[in-house]
Amino acid sequence: MAATTLTSNDAKVLSALFDPESSPSASVKITPLPQSLPRTSEAELSSLQGIERAAIRPLNTTQPSPESADAAIAALSNLIASHPDYASAYANRAQAIRLKIADDAIFSRESSNLTEDLFANLANTIALATPTSPQDAMSPLQARLLATTHTHRGYLLLKAAKAAREGKLEGGPAEVRGAGQDQLEEMASRDFFFGGRYGDKVAQQLAVKTNPYAKMCGAIVKEAMRKEIAEAMPRIEIPNKAE
Repeated sequence: MAATTLTSNDAKVLSALFDPESSPSASVKITPLPQSLPRTSEAELSSLQGIERAAIRPLNTTQPSPESADAAIAALSNLIASHPDYASAYANRAQAIRLKIADDAIFSRESSNLTEDLFANLANTIALATPTSPQDAMSPLQARLLATTHTHRGYLLLKAAKAAREGKLEGGPAEVRGAGQDQLEEMASRDFFFGGRYGDKVAQQLAVKTNPYAKMCGAIVKEAMRKEIAEAMPRIEIPNKAE
């Protein structure tokens, strides 16, 4: 079989598929100082972080109680009401809401309202924290917040894909309930890509594993290898019984 020669463009495409860090769009400019978030002034950031830490402190236990989660949600909701552009509060409220839902009931009909709130808070975090331009520099705090939030949503979408495959996708946002398994996996892969882009190493690996194009390329490569091996195998002549 003749050797296949990849063009430079083919090589770049395959490299980007299987190694998210190799893509030029994956570069993020992070400035070490000062810590900052979009739409939040440096002067008020420290004060808001103090209120936020106090709100979630009761959750820093091995098994936070439902009452602790409710108290944290209420405190964070008050913070959001007074500072609706403070992205981090939405992310922590999403975490508190997540504690109220059993892992196997995230997409159940009974948990639908909570799951909708969970996704809404993650979406608000991303909308508020994402830089206006991909070339804009960001602080480590902003990058970490985006990495965590995209990865969290990617994980939930992957669970939604599993629920769809098993016929158990009954609750959650309409855009999730209305999507099929493949579409949900693509959505999860996109979130994992951004989670990795902003610095989460696990998300980088998951982005590759869930990338539909990488899967397709992998299937094509496997089939090509199977055919090549079959062609290389010596033919075995099976004699007729009469012989």
